[in-house]
Amino acid sequence: MENISSGTIALDLGNTNTVIAFQGEKDRDSVLIEIPGITSSPGIIPTVIWFEGEEKITKIGVSALKNKNFSNSEIYYHSNFKRLIGNPLEKQKKKLLSPIESGEKFFKMLWDNIPKELNIKRLVLTAPIETYKGYRNWLINLCEDLPINEIALVDEPTAAGIGINVPLGSKIMVIDIGGSTIDMSVIKTQGGEGKSTPIAELLKFQGKNVSAISKQKIRCAEIISKTGSKIGGKDIDQWIVNYFLPSNQDERNLSIAEKLKCKLSAPEIKPESKYVISLFTAAHDEKEFFMSKEILENILLENNLLSHLKSLLKDLLNEARGKFCKKDDLYSVIFVGGGTQIPLIKEWISNELSGIQIQTPPPIESIAVGALAMTPGVKIKDILTKSISIRLFNKREQKHFWHPIFFKGQTWPTEKPFELIIQASKENQKIFEIIIGESATKRDFDVIFENGLPKLSEFQGEEEVFRWNKKPLNICLENGCKPGEDSLKIYFSIKDDSSLYIRCLDINKKELGEFNLGNIF
Repeated sequence: MENISSGTIALDLGNTNTVIAFQGEKDRDSVLIEIPGITSSPGIIPTVIWFEGEEKITKIGVSALKNKNFSNSEIYYHSNFKRLIGNPLEKQKKKLLSPIESGEKFFKMLWDNIPKELNIKRLVLTAPIETYKGYRNWLINLCEDLPINEIALVDEPTAAGIGINVPLGSKIMVIDIGGSTIDMSVIKTQGGEGKSTPIAELLKFQGKNVSAISKQKIRCAEIISKTGSKIGGKDIDQWIVNYFLPSNQDERNLSIAEKLKCKLSAPEIKPESKYVISLFTAAHDEKEFFMSKEILENILLENNLLSHLKSLLKDLLNEARGKFCKKDDLYSVIFVGGGTQIPLIKEWISNELSGIQIQTPPPIESIAVGALAMTPGVKIKDILTKSISIRLFNKREQKHFWHPIFFKGQTWPTEKPFELIIQASKENQKIFEIIIGESATKRDFDVIFENGLPKLSEFQGEEEVFRWNKKPLNICLENGCKPGEDSLKIYFSIKDDSSLYIRCLDINKKELGEFNLGNIF
């Protein structure tokens, strides 16, 4: 990147790999960032840190990974710390750093090495849903001193779903086979069915910590059922080594096995094709073996991996049924983590969940991409200082009420129109009167998100609405409508000239025209 590019960074801190992605303010697509000596491939960073003391050089990612087999690595080499941050009761082996300290130093060193060509205006982070609150508190403390004005947080399952365009409000199954664990969950994403779109939670705005003073409601995906085990890709690597060299514990062999496992997981590899795997039998001695996709599958079967997955899946679905969620209710199954790319595992899951859409996004970066989608880099032009509402009639209570269209703190011009369907309130109704009102402007300030962006907003409580002194608009239909019948579809938007526009269609989608209702100020 030759020129300075302003935009948003997404950081998905994983237990095995961390993903860093960037989206420019004017760009539709995100890019994975490459950092020499830290990323193993563009955007992918091994979540490990090598730390000997404050006076020594700290290393993270690929550079730290190279030190894994050095002397005293059991003290200086830190990995698997994300899970321990989320589960403080879980014990860790004796290390120079605690899990929280490991996470802090890893995060800060990564931040210091972000390419200087990137002007970071916003940072969006991800958090595991099952330990969201505790993990969130750690991130709040971590980000307090970061030189960035806007920091937001999203939960990982929602970000994964949005990253592959799963409909809002859907029930989905997420199967995550990472380096150290298998996690299966059935979740329901936020939004859908008339509910608002899921948004990131604001931690920092205009350089100030707003996580405690904001009235934001923490909105995560709902966990319906969850199960898992401490078996993962690293165990598969050890099984491969043990197949050829029983009881061999040479760390170098695990890296060799992992690379070949990934190669054999490619769809174009034929089952009978054989590849040489050269393993260390002693410090400087190596021995060659032949490996194939067929042998890899036999290794997995011999170690009862499919039986283990079947048991986990059974427990997951049984728990979901107890919460009135059947297998047929699932919109899709999402694969996350490198282990889900192994053909035998993919095929088994597809057969067990036949009839359900299987989605296989890029296994590692999908969460970071989804997090960026929840905080789009649109340009902030202005915010509303008052709410705007339309007057409707409640037939059951026989009285009028104000229905909000746009809220205080919302950006304008609007990115998308607000859609509203209006029903007839009396027999053979042909004329619909559009009456607009607005709230008072003097209120206490709060912070909200609109279209994924943090805005200063006035407190959204009960407030008095005043009718506009402009002449109401009458919309006329050709045919009369019955009470309670959907009759009119209206799209509200605020244009560049600060005018409130409506586009009207009848219920059969016939255009009735676009009208300027007046200036919002």
